[in-house]
Amino acid sequence: MYWVRRGTILVSLFLIISFVAWFVPRALDPTRVSPERRARDRLWVNSSPYFWDRQLCRWISVCGLNHLRRDPAALFNPNPPVGGDGDGDDDDDTGDLAFGELRRRALAADVPPRSWEEPDDSSEDSAGGFVRQRPDMKRNPTERRKILKDIPDYVTKYAPLVHLYSGEQFWPSDIREHIQHMNVSVNGEMLNQTNKWTLNNLNQLNEHRGFVVLHSLDDVETRPDWLHSHFNRPGPFPDNGDDGDEHPVVDDDDMPVYRKEPTSWFDVDKQHPLHRIADPRPKTHRQRRRSEPPRIARRGHKPDADGYSKAPAVLVIVDKGSGVVDAFWFFFYSYNLGQTVLGIRFGNHVGDWEHCMIRFENGEPRGIFFSEHEGGQAYAWDAIEKRGVRPVIYSAVGSHAMYPLPGEHPYVLPFRMLKDVTDKGPIWDPSLNNYAYHYDYTKENRWDTRDPWDDKVSRVGKTESLVPAASNPDAPTSWFHYRGRWGDEVYTLADIRQWRLFGQYHYVTGPSGPKFKHLDRSKLCQSYRCRILYKIDPKRTWY
Repeated sequence: MYWVRRGTILVSLFLIISFVAWFVPRALDPTRVSPERRARDRLWVNSSPYFWDRQLCRWISVCGLNHLRRDPAALFNPNPPVGGDGDGDDDDDTGDLAFGELRRRALAADVPPRSWEEPDDSSEDSAGGFVRQRPDMKRNPTERRKILKDIPDYVTKYAPLVHLYSGEQFWPSDIREHIQHMNVSVNGEMLNQTNKWTLNNLNQLNEHRGFVVLHSLDDVETRPDWLHSHFNRPGPFPDNGDDGDEHPVVDDDDMPVYRKEPTSWFDVDKQHPLHRIADPRPKTHRQRRRSEPPRIARRGHKPDADGYSKAPAVLVIVDKGSGVVDAFWFFFYSYNLGQTVLGIRFGNHVGDWEHCMIRFENGEPRGIFFSEHEGGQAYAWDAIEKRGVRPVIYSAVGSHAMYPLPGEHPYVLPFRMLKDVTDKGPIWDPSLNNYAYHYDYTKENRWDTRDPWDDKVSRVGKTESLVPAASNPDAPTSWFHYRGRWGDEVYTLADIRQWRLFGQYHYVTGPSGPKFKHLDRSKLCQSYRCRILYKIDPKRTWY
């Protein structure tokens, strides 16, 4: 009886812990679980060839235990040969993906890499160089109607500086190079493609119905060089003995946003114009606050040309009316390395889009938004650390989530079991190399900016809503309207690279592109519930 009681207690504790570990991530998940997503999950569970694996997955959400193994960020030899020795025999015996054949097909059609400024539809001259093909204005009325506008000076003046992690293994990537290493999958089946997909024709994939994803030609666990993008690491940033940091403002956080701001800049778009907010405080109090000296003295220096990365960022300017302009800075990485819990890694995916958004009112910055995993956080402008007048962002190692401070940032799970880590690593200045665009969301069809996997959307959509800025008139636009995902679809449970513990996957599906990050939002945040913080809590808790 003693052993029976002890066994019952241990089993009960295991079940309770399993339920809590399964329930907590779902309760804190900011995304809505649709019936279609549940149906896809059932199909995913059924992909396991083992009965008990499927049952454990359904009962306590523990799947693929036989696949558990170490998943280091980098290998000693990051680019081993894939798919055999090139003699035509495929050494891949997993039966899931013919990596060798896909790789050989890509190499056969490969061309020398070139700068992103060179258009994809260039033709080669007799000397081996590329001749720029200008758009035909006479035959293309869409091109004739484009009015190229400059990027406002204040957008560049207040452009962010990104501290990448000092020990980062997956650096900023060029989206043009990224798609050269990708095939296309439609509803889980590889597309028998004849076209070479480029940034100038990627939106043609919207004609396919179903789940369209870019799928890696390489097995990502071999860590090919293009995933790491070591050559895109920014150069050193001069400190001159003084980091020039402007420390964040500490303010009363419990005061509602409408009590702190003179206008409604925090919730505005072309349907909801800007309006002034009367200050409810007594006049004598307002006069006393204006007479006080500023709490922060401007000091430091403006960055010079160092901080340049060969990987271009993406700048999208969105005019919300009433003098309010949103400047979206998008940062792309070819690989997202997930974080570890008890030594087990979760959340890897191919392709990673992160962004910050700075909201301007009449040319003055008022607030900034940082993307963090499925959510994000908005801050008042004075709360953020700056170098000179430029805001400083800290990018987490592996996941590239964005934070206002260096250090540890726990999320989702208690006891700091799951956390991002940031530090003052190399500084990336995205203003030195970027694709720059103006975007008018009012020119989109109703369904064009919905969830890319929603089957009710318009498949192709309008393309004249995005116009290159005058600084790069030939910048490609087709890629922006591509509705699919930028990385592999979640690997099946039969794949030896995949496991799921308590609702968290080793590999998840790659992200959608910048167009589907709610660029038309009236609030500063991506989600409807937007809370603007007026101070930064260095002891931020997981909830």
